[in-house]
Amino acid sequence: MKRALTISAIVFGSLAVLALACILYAVGVTAGVRLDRDKLALEHTSLTFYDGDGEEMETEAVRASADEAELPDHVKNAFIAVEDKRFYTHHGIDLRRMLAAGWRNLTSFSFREGASTISQQLIKNTHLTSEKTISRKLKEIKLARLLEKHYTKDEILALYLNSIYFGHGASGIESAARYYFGKQAEKLSPAEGAMLAAIIRSPNRYSPFRDAAACKARRDLVLELMAQQGYLSETQAREAKNAPLPEAPATTCAPSAYLARVYEELAALFPDAKSGDWGSLRIYTYCNSALQKTLEACTCESDVCLLVRDNQRQAIRALHATAGTPPRLPASVIKPLAVYAPALEENLICPATPILDEKTDFNGYCPDDLGGATGQYMSARYALAHSVNIPAVKILNALGVERAAAYLSRMGLPVEEDDASLALALGGMRHGYSLPALADAYATFAENGHFSKAQTIARVEDENGHVLYAHAPHAAKVFSEDVCAIMSDMLQTAVKEGTAKKLRTLPFPVCAKTGTAEGAEGNTDAYCISYTREHVVAAWMGNADNAPVKTTGGGLPANETLRILKALYAGGAPRAFDGSEDAVHLRYDKTAYDERHILLLADPAAPAGTDREELFRRCAMPQERSTQFSCPTIQTPAINYKNGSVRIVLCQTKYYDYEIKRENRGKITTIYSGKYQNTICDNCILPGEKYVYTVCPVYQGRRGTAVTLPEIAVPQSTALPEDWWTD
Repeated sequence: MKRALTISAIVFGSLAVLALACILYAVGVTAGVRLDRDKLALEHTSLTFYDGDGEEMETEAVRASADEAELPDHVKNAFIAVEDKRFYTHHGIDLRRMLAAGWRNLTSFSFREGASTISQQLIKNTHLTSEKTISRKLKEIKLARLLEKHYTKDEILALYLNSIYFGHGASGIESAARYYFGKQAEKLSPAEGAMLAAIIRSPNRYSPFRDAAACKARRDLVLELMAQQGYLSETQAREAKNAPLPEAPATTCAPSAYLARVYEELAALFPDAKSGDWGSLRIYTYCNSALQKTLEACTCESDVCLLVRDNQRQAIRALHATAGTPPRLPASVIKPLAVYAPALEENLICPATPILDEKTDFNGYCPDDLGGATGQYMSARYALAHSVNIPAVKILNALGVERAAAYLSRMGLPVEEDDASLALALGGMRHGYSLPALADAYATFAENGHFSKAQTIARVEDENGHVLYAHAPHAAKVFSEDVCAIMSDMLQTAVKEGTAKKLRTLPFPVCAKTGTAEGAEGNTDAYCISYTREHVVAAWMGNADNAPVKTTGGGLPANETLRILKALYAGGAPRAFDGSEDAVHLRYDKTAYDERHILLLADPAAPAGTDREELFRRCAMPQERSTQFSCPTIQTPAINYKNGSVRIVLCQTKYYDYEIKRENRGKITTIYSGKYQNTICDNCILPGEKYVYTVCPVYQGRRGTAVTLPEIAVPQSTALPEDWWTD
């Protein structure tokens, strides 16, 4: 008995000492903690944005506060039901909930479940950082108790609702009500209030504009909790569940397109954070304020999206969009990404590859060109520069849709299963891609084959200057360096003579591709995507409701691109393209290309004007060389007898000299030696004799292979037909 008492005393004493230590620690940690009424006033947002020069940015989404007396009970009760059901009975701390959460965390060996009351969340949003430490939690508890002593419950709830971030740049319930529903908070319905209460758990995850199904499930859960806790009847809850979710923002008083993207990135950086967990943050962006104003100066009757991307920093420097950046059909701007660059990488084509532009049936798919197929051969370079459709589909057919989709996926452009068809070559798909995503993909060419997604956020700091995030681009190899050098060269041709020729007045090299998507009533999307070594400048014009636009990619989008490029490089030209040692300039035979549609390296002895120059991959150069001049060859000429004369019609190779000999009864006579003539006549012949002629081409003293013509017999009498040919 005595031993048991001793053990009990020791245990009790140890626990008492431990408890005293905990109390002393709590007192010490919270000794200087004071409630700051100015912070509760919420006069300033807890997120401060800076541009690329470190200057504070003006934010367009001004915090709007809702008065406690104006908020409907069903709105307040929605938040209480899901966030803090004993809000009106506790004094800042819900001890029962805290112990239950602690036990579940202990038994699950995790710390995922929290137990913060609305009062604690308000304190965390306004007074503390989001770090997960015991000392911060103790400060939060003390401040929550102080808060409850100095403010009424309704005041605390109103302050809380005005401090929450609801996603998409909407801070506070008044801003959220206007953004999502186009109304004041005091006019929110039970379903609308429940949806806003559902969003705050994770604005990125539960936004109705990102995942409507997840948002509805969470909203309906809030409505069920309201019914269980007596805030709504079963009938009211059921009716509210049938209310539709908003499909698009109801107001234009949202942040600029650039800041909207910053908010999206911020939510992606902290995807599991509850609303308010960010605390007070300083967000340093890559925004070039002067360039942003240049983009926003665009005047266009349709919706527009303009973007400038910094290739070296992998950063978006300016973004202006009147209808956001939703996915749109990419039209012909997909051709370099899905067709030409992959085919170059796989050594299926080179810029000079001849392709017959003829109407073709690909198992029921019959694409056509704007204005119809020409029926002529053209080079891959010409087809890309002039955006000819049929050659692009032919190349994709040879490449294979699956391989093309794999390349697109590696550039952040996934292809849905239903879109995996030859129509992909022309941008035919259900949803398409956003302009920022296309700009990232085009930057792959400027970055020698390395893909990296551009960001608007350079770094994020807390209010004490601690760096919580710093942008560190990750580059993935997609194309070889020589392929990118060749692609850039081909896309410069589109500027010099193709669909993007409005940019050719620029005093520096620029690569560009245009695209125009056509709908049943006219053009729906028009693009011009250009890049230099340093930047991508992209322009899209269309309408959010798919109403037709009165332009093509080579029209207004190209004009806007030109305006932006001029402003971007007003202080000096961009760096030149690097090229590649593995992309070599070679000359090929013009005659073989034009007449037989084959690629032969030019004969070293060829005279000027008989060959052309083109870029080739060193690993895929043509192997066969023309011998047209080093070893002259000709087709067999035609020969005929007419009016007492044998006539030989030479093939048209004007650069050759010709030596023609005649054999009769073993005697060989040279009848002609000299420059090309269309017809050579031999009048020194006798009736009844047979003659054999040989024609030998000669170029600069090099004798080619002599061609023996069919034997020709001269008739005895002129009674034979006037023309007697032997071919």
